[in-house]
Amino acid sequence: MPWIEINGTDIYYQEEGSGRPLLFLHGNSSCGEAWFQQFAVFRGRFRCIAYDSVNHGHSSNSPRGEEEPDRADELEGFLQALAIERPVLAGNSMGGDTILRWAARHPDRAAALIPSGMGLMEAGAPGLSPAPLDHETLFLPVGDALTDGFRQRQPRMFERYLRIRSTATRLEALRYPRPRGRTLAERATLGERIGAVSSPMLIVVGELDRLRPACERLHAALPHSEYRVIAGAPHNVYYETAAEYNAAVSDFLSRVLSAAPAGSRA
Repeated sequence: MPWIEINGTDIYYQEEGSGRPLLFLHGNSSCGEAWFQQFAVFRGRFRCIAYDSVNHGHSSNSPRGEEEPDRADELEGFLQALAIERPVLAGNSMGGDTILRWAARHPDRAAALIPSGMGLMEAGAPGLSPAPLDHETLFLPVGDALTDGFRQRQPRMFERYLRIRSTATRLEALRYPRPRGRTLAERATLGERIGAVSSPMLIVVGELDRLRPACERLHAALPHSEYRVIAGAPHNVYYETAAEYNAAVSDFLSRVLSAAPAGSRA
């Protein structure tokens, strides 16, 4: 469970397994630990890595009142620090957005890209600017990231998700939101640049995900991409329906990486 300094942020990350690097990027108000069901499956074939982004998990907070560090810059800094040249990148929601913005800057650099719960927003769609979190909340609500049915069927797994994401770092950041002007500006023009991406891509989305239309737009913009809808799954498709998500990812990677050279390792 090491730490590393990236662009002034004390980044916490986890790593298991060996072989080609497979990085998992968490969503908004989540954390790297949420990918434990993927680590259990893929660590026998890959060097699995997940880090907590700035203002999340166990990583440090950025200064209040200043622009939040850009997460595509953060990803690039992390890859450079670990000397990873051709990664496999999987990310959900905000993590998927980070992957897409990074890929638009580096169209052919990834060995494979697996965004889930994220795609291309409609032109002119406003960025989210939530109100500051109150000072009484300790366990962050999940909204529609998980279904009520999942909460009833697997209460322990539901409670685990609440606990691992509700860290002091994240609570502080939600109580004192940082501006994200640069990130939102780049996201607004993503549709103009995403067509240059040539790395293999699998787009995964839950059937119930409100961002399914955005994922469909992404698939339409990249004819070489593959598209998989997981039946009955919500926004956090990788967590609630881990078996189905893992099977789709495993099949995709087995096919697209079969003839590709392995990436470097630090």
